[in-house]
Amino acid sequence: MSQPHRSAIAKIVGASLIGTTIEWYDFFLYTSAAALVFNKLFFPTADPLTGTLLAFLTYAVGFLARPVGGLVFGHFGDRLGRKKLLVVSLVLMGGSTCLMGVLPTYASAGVAAPLLLTLLRLVQGFALGGEWGGAVLIVSEHGDDRRRGFWASWPQCGAPGGNLLATAVLAILSATQSDATFLSWGWRVPFLLSGVLLLIGLWIRLAVAESPVFLAAQAQAEARTEKHVPVVDVFRDSWRQVLITIGARMAENVSYYVLTAFILVYVTTGLHLPKGVGLSAVLIGSAVHFVTIPVWGALSDRIGRRPVYLTGAIGMAVWGFAFFALLDTKSSAVIVLATIVGLVLHGAMYGPQAAFFAEQFPTRVRYTGLSVGGQLSSIAAGAVAPLIAVALFSAWKSTVPVSLYVAAMCLLTVIALLAARETRGQSLHDDSVDAEAATVSP
Repeated sequence: MSQPHRSAIAKIVGASLIGTTIEWYDFFLYTSAAALVFNKLFFPTADPLTGTLLAFLTYAVGFLARPVGGLVFGHFGDRLGRKKLLVVSLVLMGGSTCLMGVLPTYASAGVAAPLLLTLLRLVQGFALGGEWGGAVLIVSEHGDDRRRGFWASWPQCGAPGGNLLATAVLAILSATQSDATFLSWGWRVPFLLSGVLLLIGLWIRLAVAESPVFLAAQAQAEARTEKHVPVVDVFRDSWRQVLITIGARMAENVSYYVLTAFILVYVTTGLHLPKGVGLSAVLIGSAVHFVTIPVWGALSDRIGRRPVYLTGAIGMAVWGFAFFALLDTKSSAVIVLATIVGLVLHGAMYGPQAAFFAEQFPTRVRYTGLSVGGQLSSIAAGAVAPLIAVALFSAWKSTVPVSLYVAAMCLLTVIALLAARETRGQSLHDDSVDAEAATVSP
């Protein structure tokens, strides 16, 4: 890659990474708050686990909106461009998170409080449904074919980056404030900080150039006076790739939310340890996760997307059992280690994922296919993962059913990966993207 091209792609990657970090900060901030305080503030009940389940129900509502966001943003992103829709998604996400910081609680507004919280969560989910596909595509379509796995893995770092930022802010506040103060007003601070992050993200994202692959495809379509409806075309022509995308995300989605959300519930409610123990484990684990995701992405450029992805899925199926055994030691250091290993294995799935999914679809429906496939899986996997984990633990008073649940999702992912074709080195300018496409040697 020439130096000017390397400088250009680095700028695109940086802008995309910062944007996705901000959006995931907003989304994960809600996840952590749902596990720690929303059960008390918006769903006060006699049973802490019941309150937590109700809080996670509003958390799940955000996932229900994500496929709708994926359809809308994907459709217009394939018609109007990636950049415009990424700006809209950032404004919606940041605005809804800021408003959460000024919401009244159940004590002052009654049932209106959880209803308003749920409405804003829907807006969050809608925005994130369009964010992920556009962010990874604008990098994938700027980068070169030989190193796409590495470059496209950087926007994926926005997930641990946002989680790291959200968890760090909550950890600092919980460490410097009493429980009463944190419940009274301290929890609002990280939500209000989203307003500052929104302005920074907009400034950076507006400077990003539109995808050259999209512009070339758009010019060709206009020259042929071609009219197409991406949301229709993707289900008619690329339904198999959509199903593969959904299946491949099952293990990645479920394991991530068990490792980063359910751990906060289990450590505090199941093991009766301070909430700082779980927060610290997620904080340190997210830092390691952030660093290792591009390593897995780069490895997929050398040995292929599927081998790396399979390593993560199979490894996670095994680690799901070891993870809780290590948590049960109640040793802070061991809990941190268990979380780090789990997130490193998750990175083996998450690192090559952006390039792998982008390479499955032709340009004219790529944003739609990537977003719809990715976000439909979020309902079946991420939306219900904490709910199912809490319900299983509550019913059986054991984490073994939770581990079996993770292993079952890993099996679905392995099946989807075996049904997919290897795409390493494939050109995104080739709009055929058919099953006969061969891997290009690096």
